[in-house]
Amino acid sequence: MKTTIVNVKDYEGKEVKIGAWLANKRSSGKIAFLQLRDGTGFMQAVVAKSDVDEKTFELAKNMHQESSMYITGTIVEDTRSPLGFEMHVKDIELIHEAIDYPITPKEHGTEFLMDHRHLWLRSKRQHAVMKIRNEIIRSTYEFFNEHGFVKIDPPILTGASAEDTTELFHTEYFDEEAYLSQSGQLYLEAAAMALGKVFSFGPTFRAEKSKTRRHLIEFWMMEPEMAFVEHEESLEVQEQYVSHIVQSVLKNCQTELKTLNRDLSKLERVQAPFPRLTYKEAIQLLKDKGFTDIDYGDDFGAPHETAIAEEYNMPVFIINWPAHIKAFYMKPHPENPDLVLCADLIAPEGYGEIIGGSERIDDFELMEERYKQYHLTGPAYAWYLELRKYGSVPHSGFGLGLERTVAWISGVEHVRETIPFPRLLNRLYP
Repeated sequence: MKTTIVNVKDYEGKEVKIGAWLANKRSSGKIAFLQLRDGTGFMQAVVAKSDVDEKTFELAKNMHQESSMYITGTIVEDTRSPLGFEMHVKDIELIHEAIDYPITPKEHGTEFLMDHRHLWLRSKRQHAVMKIRNEIIRSTYEFFNEHGFVKIDPPILTGASAEDTTELFHTEYFDEEAYLSQSGQLYLEAAAMALGKVFSFGPTFRAEKSKTRRHLIEFWMMEPEMAFVEHEESLEVQEQYVSHIVQSVLKNCQTELKTLNRDLSKLERVQAPFPRLTYKEAIQLLKDKGFTDIDYGDDFGAPHETAIAEEYNMPVFIINWPAHIKAFYMKPHPENPDLVLCADLIAPEGYGEIIGGSERIDDFELMEERYKQYHLTGPAYAWYLELRKYGSVPHSGFGLGLERTVAWISGVEHVRETIPFPRLLNRLYP
């Protein structure tokens, strides 16, 4: 019976065949221990000299790391194993012998590992991070499908910027200027006017020359947009969504979280509702904590976000920001037009902002004023203004950065480990 490592629990006491790679091995006299991986998980296979022919035993002892094989044996319970089972081997069919695999069990520098990212992905740690990433994506679709959202795919090549054009990659679109998308939001607003509640999940690009552990040049964004939904309702959706994905990872990725030595108690606390802090209160909090480099009207950097997060055991919303440091499309606060109805969601444990969201301007005349203020001219923005001309309604949306969220939930320090092939300021290979 052919199966996979993740399913061996269903075959206790039975003989199975698994296609696998050799992650590591050790041998002692008349027994060899093979650490196998097959993409679904990791397990140990025990090759006893008394159970196999001489050729098979010599193969087991001398096979090199990352060699591929079909391996056949009986599945037995092993309470010492993280998987709970191991294989007692009867036969090995070598598919390909790998020689001089460059990533060995010894320590390697980060740059070396990044140069070999195509191989580093095979490691137990990277496997765990990718499985958690996958679970966040799976549970994202689950959440929005269950709440009546429609998946929409905005274009990656655009003629207009959602925010600051200085952080866009410019390209030529035949005889006109175009950009790689930094957000699908503007297009999602149009889709929300047709379908009510929509979301996208795809790659976005920021030409930001940053080398911090929180930044990537190419990253994935989950962006919902909701018609007839005002700011407070949007905050409730955000906290319900984040709670959902965290609890889904806790439920379905126990093995991976243990591999990463993640403190589960910190994730178990993540349950809606989340605390809310106004921008003004956040500034005062930072000043009380001794930050002299921040004043009202300044944006927050990583140290500021970390300091704010230290006051809470779960994500915290920072709401009611000054209009001049936020995007042109955000709706003014009804009690103070110098503020906008927006929020950043700061993850705990120093992982920074994972969500930015707002209620959007729905008044045609006010949006026209914003166009003049931000010098948004030409046909590239004309269609977006028309959304306020033909049946405008209150609407809100937000964007969650997938890689920062993966880093936080999995507990890894740098976002470069949270995407299969990271694009950094100094890296386009592999």
